[in-house]
Amino acid sequence: MAEAPNSDYDLSTPIDPNAIGLRQKLPGYGDAHFSLFMRKLFIKALGYSEDALSRPIVGIVNTYSSFNPCHANIPQLLDAVKRGVQLSGGLAIDFPTISLHESFASPTSMYLRNLMSMDTEEMISAQPVDAVVLIGGCDKTTPAQLMGGISANKPIIHLVTGPMMPGSYQGVRIGACTDCRNNWAKFRAGTIDIEDIAALNEELAPTGGTCGVMGTASTMACLLVALGMMPINGATAPAVSSARLRIAESTGTLAVQLAKSQLKPQALLTRESFLNAIIVLQAIGGSTNAVVHLMAIANRHPLIAGTIALSTIDGIGRTTPLLVDLKPSGDNYMTDFHASGGMLALLHTLSPLLHLSAMTISGLTLGETLSTTPFRPFSPSVIHPLSSPLYPASSLAILTGNLAPAGAILKASASKYRHLLCHAGPAVVFTSSADMAARIDDPDLAVTADSVLILQNIGPVGNPGMPEAGLIPIPRKLAAQGVLDMLRISDGRMSGTAGGTIVLHVSPEAADPASVFGVVRDGDVVRCDLEARRLEVEVGEDEVRRRIEERRVSGEGGRAWEVREGTRGYRGLYMREVNQAEHGADFGFLTAAGPRGGVSD
Repeated sequence: MAEAPNSDYDLSTPIDPNAIGLRQKLPGYGDAHFSLFMRKLFIKALGYSEDALSRPIVGIVNTYSSFNPCHANIPQLLDAVKRGVQLSGGLAIDFPTISLHESFASPTSMYLRNLMSMDTEEMISAQPVDAVVLIGGCDKTTPAQLMGGISANKPIIHLVTGPMMPGSYQGVRIGACTDCRNNWAKFRAGTIDIEDIAALNEELAPTGGTCGVMGTASTMACLLVALGMMPINGATAPAVSSARLRIAESTGTLAVQLAKSQLKPQALLTRESFLNAIIVLQAIGGSTNAVVHLMAIANRHPLIAGTIALSTIDGIGRTTPLLVDLKPSGDNYMTDFHASGGMLALLHTLSPLLHLSAMTISGLTLGETLSTTPFRPFSPSVIHPLSSPLYPASSLAILTGNLAPAGAILKASASKYRHLLCHAGPAVVFTSSADMAARIDDPDLAVTADSVLILQNIGPVGNPGMPEAGLIPIPRKLAAQGVLDMLRISDGRMSGTAGGTIVLHVSPEAADPASVFGVVRDGDVVRCDLEARRLEVEVGEDEVRRRIEERRVSGEGGRAWEVREGTRGYRGLYMREVNQAEHGADFGFLTAAGPRGGVSD
């Protein structure tokens, strides 16, 4: 019996503009049938049959890179996702996008987050995919993927690479990267020697995967679950575990379901989804970077943009306790969180606070998901009950005042000296990262343990990407005396794995011609008051105005604003288009409101 003619070549039947699979998003040759003919002949060069090409297509974003050890397991994850897709009747096709690792991107991976989001959005939009699995892990990859995915608005599901295992040194568990920073501080203070630090360098990252503490990567993985964009079991399983591969296979299965249901992120995500994410952020003592990312993600959504603000995060923090005992706010590692039940256990514990009607990627609400996956608490566990929290409330707090009129963030739960949460002291000002590097260890630096260390000009425009230099090191002469923490303030960021009494994301940034933060001087009394949520410099308004005018006349104020107009390439684009931290440090033209109505700096 002869085969029926291939309808793809029937010129009397128009190609459906809303077609799925290979027939969507055809190249613009001016003849849809010819465009489909050309597409099929080229993909058949890879050995695909007509039967394979007739199935729903699940794209898999491949962010593997030999410069990205956080993503070392992606080849195995790809195989497992493909298995899940093809067992469920779909066709899995992977494609590459930018891959970012914090230690292999200069000046910082945050500088390239928006570019990666553009890459992700355009590749999802341009290619014939019915659903997409976004494989990411390292800090800025997952927010970039969700930003791009929301803007492209095709069905997406996240799969993270998972945390690395902890290592051991002299009988003590260690892991990237809270212990990296703590041990480096000890080395600077002279309490461990060069042989110790070299040996620690071999053990702090013993496997592939993301940092094994509640840093930015782990925080964002937990928030993806809370948002409903990833299955509940997807956040905590170690990168090198068989569980991670089974999660990848089931993600492929879910992706085929999404290809059929066409549940898109702009329909799935609601304001309640973001409120759940913020509740989880506070309960896990998550990374300060997550605040910037959440603001950028929310402002990509046409119905949510403008409804989530820093005040939302602070308000939720006041009623949400810190429950998860992980570094840097606690003592444990992601493997302990996973062994304690992971996100399933945490969400059951938090259920009285959560918006259970929020939708999830499975098509069920969060409440329905929890009711069908019960959890019985056990001990020992790193997850505290609501009745006995690790920290009572506001692990992350938003401060405002004349030093930060648009806001700044403090991870109060990671403070090493709690008295510094309400502290006033004389400022020791560094005008740039280079200035800090040159002077921080000067034996003649006029600094005491009561001083307030100020680092200016590392904000979104002043130092594109807001590098993670906000963890200003303790001056060596003080570290040698045993000082472990000081009040430190900057307009930049710090790693989510870092701890200390550190105020970040001061806005407007110092490079802004009208910034009060930009005119703070040595000796000015700076006051931080967590309870009152205030960040102030005790300088009169007239003096502040005089200094701003003086800086303007001298040409120092607004130099970055002027330089950006003549800067070429991506750096120029970044400096001209990036908005301030309280809006997500995204490009205005990428926000839901677009270039004319978008949030600007």
